[in-house]
Amino acid sequence: MSKAFTKESQDDEEDDDLEPGPKLPPGVKNYITPAGYARLREEFLHLMNVERPELVRTVAWAASNGDRSENADYKYGKRRLREIDRRIRFLTRRIDNAEVIDPATRDSDQAFFGATVTVLDPAGETHTYSIVGMDEVDPGRGRVSWISPIAKALLKAREGDAVTFRAPGGVQELEVVAVRYRSLD
Repeated sequence: MSKAFTKESQDDEEDDDLEPGPKLPPGVKNYITPAGYARLREEFLHLMNVERPELVRTVAWAASNGDRSENADYKYGKRRLREIDRRIRFLTRRIDNAEVIDPATRDSDQAFFGATVTVLDPAGETHTYSIVGMDEVDPGRGRVSWISPIAKALLKAREGDAVTFRAPGGVQELEVVAVRYRSLD
């Protein structure tokens, strides 16, 4: 049988089942800020219009060189093409199911999706968290998913409220110092 009709490897087939990002819990909407939505669209367009076409040209060139069994450009290119296609499928689903909510248009003294909440911990230190979508999480910048334990504790809280949540180190109590809404970059 010709190699053209055989699978390249078992690992390649298993890779197709992997989700390239965080999964949404069943029945949960994909809330996202306008900036987060723009980043997803930008990545999608870059993959579709730049990376994928360049890689397709490289793979076609490598395939035209003959024997594919020892052709590293061809093998790597095909693997990378599958990765890009998997990411494109993921982004397409996320973009199609996104519910864009602009925090700058919200006017409330309660914390909801898009709020930037400043809290005081028992040690007297202040921390600021922005409640964002799952595709926008960045703990280093204080951005937490709206379904994370800390965000769930902060939801509907007002300035002066005390909230408790279960953290990896145990139950913690925080005092809400400020709730504000602004555009996130």
